Amino acid sequence: MTYPEQPDPQRTRAFSQQDPAYQDDQYVRPAQEEVVRERVEDSYASRQRTIRMVNTAITFICGLFAVVLVLQIILVLADANPRNGFASFVGGFSSGVSLGFDGLFTPDSAKAAVLFNYGFAAIVWLIIGAAVTYLIRKFATPGPRREVRYRRTVE
Repeated sequence: MTYPEQPDPQRTRAFSQQDPAYQDDQYVRPAQEEVVRERVEDSYASRQRTIRMVNTAITFICGLFAVVLVLQIILVLADANPRNGFASFVGGFSSGVSLGFDGLFTPDSAKAAVLFNYGFAAIVWLIIGAAVTYLIRKFATPGPRREVRYRRTVE
């Protein structure tokens, strides 16, 4: 195949804005399209967001209780001053969230008793948090078949 030396000016000229061929050509200039704004209200997404927020709150609270119990174990093992404000606050808070496991184990050492009792309570709090979030996810999440409803408005 051979190419011409000079391009044909009739075939390669650009259309000007005043050229009638340019104004009628729908491929060069697309027609005006109507802009439609649509807001989709998906109850599935809202429900999933609510489930995630509730599970996050439960996980945070149960984790906080476990951290306070572990902090009490550390303070007791390190022989912290129990009359200190921080140590007394942690001691009172940890005795409140110990789930009644304060006297479950009675070894000879007081430090071992705190370690076993509060350590067991911290583990139970973590298990409670995991179980509750699992049950919420299992029973509150919609099944695989669902009907999508949305409202469409044209402005």
